[in-house]
Amino acid sequence: MRGSSSPTGTAMTDGESSQSLIAAMDVLFAPRTIAVAGASTNKVTYGNIFIRRLRKFGFEGNVYPLHPTAETIEGVRSYRSFADMPEPIDYAYVAVPPKKVPDLLEDARGRLRFAHVISSGFGEVEEGQDLETRLVDTARQTGIRLLGPNCLGIHTPRGRVTFADPDRLSGLKGSVGIISQSGSLATDVLRRGTLRGVRFSGIVSVGNSADIGPNELLEFMLSDPATETIGIYLEDVKDGRRFFDILRAANARKPVILLVGGRTQPGQQAAASHTGALAQDDRVWLALARQTGAILTETLEEFIESLLIFQMCRPRADQPTREVTLFGNGGGISVIATDYFSRQGLNIGSFNDALVHRLEDLALPPGTSVLNPIDTPLGTFRVDDGRIAGTIVEIVLTESEPDAIVMH
Repeated sequence: MRGSSSPTGTAMTDGESSQSLIAAMDVLFAPRTIAVAGASTNKVTYGNIFIRRLRKFGFEGNVYPLHPTAETIEGVRSYRSFADMPEPIDYAYVAVPPKKVPDLLEDARGRLRFAHVISSGFGEVEEGQDLETRLVDTARQTGIRLLGPNCLGIHTPRGRVTFADPDRLSGLKGSVGIISQSGSLATDVLRRGTLRGVRFSGIVSVGNSADIGPNELLEFMLSDPATETIGIYLEDVKDGRRFFDILRAANARKPVILLVGGRTQPGQQAAASHTGALAQDDRVWLALARQTGAILTETLEEFIESLLIFQMCRPRADQPTREVTLFGNGGGISVIATDYFSRQGLNIGSFNDALVHRLEDLALPPGTSVLNPIDTPLGTFRVDDGRIAGTIVEIVLTESEPDAIVMH
């Protein structure tokens, strides 16, 4: 990241810029006080559901429902204004009619750091564009950072806050950070990724990105020690040049996986009706991926698989993977894998004599090939109650230096 100017006008180093960004954004991922606007005493609203999910997910901070008349909501004391609350609020969950949101932020002046507006009816529809402008103006005048509107918000294991049902999630902290312009897709990534073994440092649904958007969150995740892999679903980037510059300056120090909606004309029309996104030329995304090292995926499944791969395998720019050993059951799969890896510039090279002799000394069942690929029939895996697989891998690592062992 290029150096920037501090409020005093002196130059900030990259390290200082990163620390400043982390300090500014960290409370979004680990709030200690939360206000909830839009919960009810006589029906189940988004606000009520959010409070219940905070409890289930183990949020340990203070929760303050905001309501004009209620004494308690969901068993928690309610307050009529932010001024009445006993302490400043880190994060407000706002689920009230859109026309009421700017006045609510004005009421929170000096008492609130981040407002997450789940309400829709803003810039994603033509009749709500002026209201979104007023919302952003109010947020800037009051010093409140705005997440949304028209978004689900955050899932953060470190802060114990989530937009999804905790009963269907793993609460384990992970290293994969997600930025999504679609709330439903963020939920799909969370649920399907969890089933596949992906563990998240944080997921942010940004919706219309009226204030906080993909660029700022990308900068944060690139600096965030808890995030090692970044996945982004985009339909539109308001400042595409800045997005490119951030990725280019990062020099692929963390893997960035992109899933872009609206790369075809019909998809662009769907994106415009979803978040008000502007059309994007697909060639722009292809060029961006080539020039920055970001990985452009085509499907949600490929996106999640890529996140899982980089969660398990750290990139090594100083020692790229070249030499690969294949090991598994099934000759056909080994042949197909050898072809595929070779096309990617990887070498499925022959073993040295010492390695071959040690594998031959194991006297494995007939049909076993101890060359590379190592092809082992099912009976081989039954030797020594299956522990033979570990023995084979140990010999390979002792007698050779592969960059990777791929088992199937």
